Amino acid sequence: MKFSIIIPLYNRPNEIDELLDSLTRQTFKDFDVIVVEDGSNVRADEIIQKYRPQLDIKYFFKPNSGPGTTRNYGAERAEGDYFIFFDSDCIIPDDYMAIVDQRLAENFTDCYGGPDAAMPTFTPVQKAISYAMTSIISTGGIRGASEKAGKFHPRSFNMGFSRKVLEATHGFSTMRFGEDIDMTLRILEGGFETQLIKEAFVYHKRRTDFRKFFRQVFNSGCARINLDQRHPGSLKLVHTLPACFLVGEIVCILAAIITGIVTKNWLVPMICISPLILLAAIVFADSLRQNGFKVALLSVVAVFVQLTAYGMGFIKAAWNTYVRGKKEDTTGFVRNFYK
Repeated sequence: MKFSIIIPLYNRPNEIDELLDSLTRQTFKDFDVIVVEDGSNVRADEIIQKYRPQLDIKYFFKPNSGPGTTRNYGAERAEGDYFIFFDSDCIIPDDYMAIVDQRLAENFTDCYGGPDAAMPTFTPVQKAISYAMTSIISTGGIRGASEKAGKFHPRSFNMGFSRKVLEATHGFSTMRFGEDIDMTLRILEGGFETQLIKEAFVYHKRRTDFRKFFRQVFNSGCARINLDQRHPGSLKLVHTLPACFLVGEIVCILAAIITGIVTKNWLVPMICISPLILLAAIVFADSLRQNGFKVALLSVVAVFVQLTAYGMGFIKAAWNTYVRGKKEDTTGFVRNFYK
């Protein structure tokens, strides 16, 4: 079985350089690479040229249309029997392709996904954001940490599916956020099976600062409501937890401010925000065990940013959809997607 690796790219030549470099070191070699530049202002064609002697690589440039349709563009021009999708900010371990080939040979499914991790060379902020996006404390185990969270939903930063899936589903939708979950749900609804290959992880750089991370996660919160509109019943209790956290966070802070003004006693406000302090302590202790002191401190910030931003996006989209009657809330998606 031959694989085709498909990478959508927008204004990130340095990232694609690192990703392609990691692909040259794969122990399993039966794959080609398709890079699709999605209307970038800063093109990576010279970097692609550098890797032609080492990789079977094809490069395409097209007008900007978003990540999902860009992946489809690449898949339609790929020669492999099985497509593997990476985001441009990923670095691939040397044995990744060998692991996937072996697992699919032993237990073939038409779709698989893998988790992500942080490299030792990542910045402290990147490690903290990686912690927030992978920890069971902040995600509930739905991003690859557990196989017990229902049928596994692969994410497009580390996802593969067969040509048969592409033909049956016609590929990714035009959604700018949540398009990978939408794709997974349509794969499952089409009767295909998915699997989590835990050993097939990628190093995922994600966002480089908390402002960009906030925008990303806010849009993900919006997308969850949009996904429920497209796939009724896909919204689960775990998806509402960040919104519940946001409401509780606001209540705790307001109560602390009001009681502090009224009582003029610092102890009462501290009691009001004690649930937030407890969460921060749990996150700090867990991250400290894995990452060290500096990253642990930043992990507290990352988790609070993640839960707050996702909750805000979720509540905003829910209000627009269920109260105002809008079919799909895409406010800010195009404006904020690449920032």
